[in-house]
Amino acid sequence: MIKQKSPQSLRALGQSVWIDNITRKILDDGTLERFRDELSVTGLTSNPTIFEHAISKDSTYDATIIDGLAKGQDSETVFFGMALDDLTRAADIFAPIHQQTNGVDGWVSLEVSPLLAFDTKRSIDAARSLSAKAARPNLFVKIPGTTEGLPAIEELIFAGIPVNITLLFSREQYLSANAAYQRGIERRIAAGLNPLVGSVASIFISRWDVAVATQAPVALRNRLGIAMAGRIYKSYLEVMSSSSWLYLYNVGARPQRLLWASTGTKDAHASDTLYIEALAAPFTVNTMPEETLHALTGHEALYQTMAPNGGDCEEVLAEFVKAGMDPRNLATQLQEEGTKSFVKSWKRLLGVISSKRSPIKQNV
Repeated sequence: MIKQKSPQSLRALGQSVWIDNITRKILDDGTLERFRDELSVTGLTSNPTIFEHAISKDSTYDATIIDGLAKGQDSETVFFGMALDDLTRAADIFAPIHQQTNGVDGWVSLEVSPLLAFDTKRSIDAARSLSAKAARPNLFVKIPGTTEGLPAIEELIFAGIPVNITLLFSREQYLSANAAYQRGIERRIAAGLNPLVGSVASIFISRWDVAVATQAPVALRNRLGIAMAGRIYKSYLEVMSSSSWLYLYNVGARPQRLLWASTGTKDAHASDTLYIEALAAPFTVNTMPEETLHALTGHEALYQTMAPNGGDCEEVLAEFVKAGMDPRNLATQLQEEGTKSFVKSWKRLLGVISSKRSPIKQNV
């Protein structure tokens, strides 16, 4: 146990704190640098919902949007141009950390269009294009861990493109994603290529508890996500100590880290740092909304790392099964719903961009 001001205490325990947010404002006014220098934030993640909120609420994007549309670009091209501008700036802010940690930390993430979640070939092509345009060694391309996404992940890792595997919920989904990563590394070794390619596996936590909020008995409220995390963390440590992984590590590969995502508390009656305190674990990442980061800075608490054996996770999960809930089926449902949610945000985002055409028409 270590008693320190949060969130520095997480860093002292060996966990990286990332911010799950990107806006032009936090880039322009120095907020992101302050997060890095004062709050031990060492990376950043983004997704279509985050960009939808940023672009719809921040007028500083308008001039770029109007200019792109006036040049005949479609809404998707305009968006990725802005996203790459923002995320390459963020990548440069975290570049010193990336260098200091020999590439372990200091990453930012950009997701391919969620419309490609079930299209392997187009996901590969889009990821290659985004990675090349960004031209930053510390930019992850995000690919969902869907059935169609897994071969894309393997191919991109083989191509040397760092990947953040997103929308993972269960142990089985995590293991499939990690296997795709390892296959890509094994192919690089067989081809005589450098096996050092970065990756994280992003596990979504709070959505579990939202999904069963109206079904779970009071004693089990807000416990499903943490129990799932415990089961996955146990498997994560087993993977990293396996003979197959140790072989890859021995020839120069780097372990794929677990990343805890969706860690903002959704239940107003629960602690605002519920998932932060419960998921403190070395050699993992916790990416949190800005509101949760600020809440964390107001806490002075004892942090204890997660139990390597999963603690009471299996007992808790058994209680959910007894209460009539099936975590395995729910994991599939959550991945499907997460994909659909990002598609909705994506369409709203493109709609916001397209709506900026009206000033152009008025000036014609």
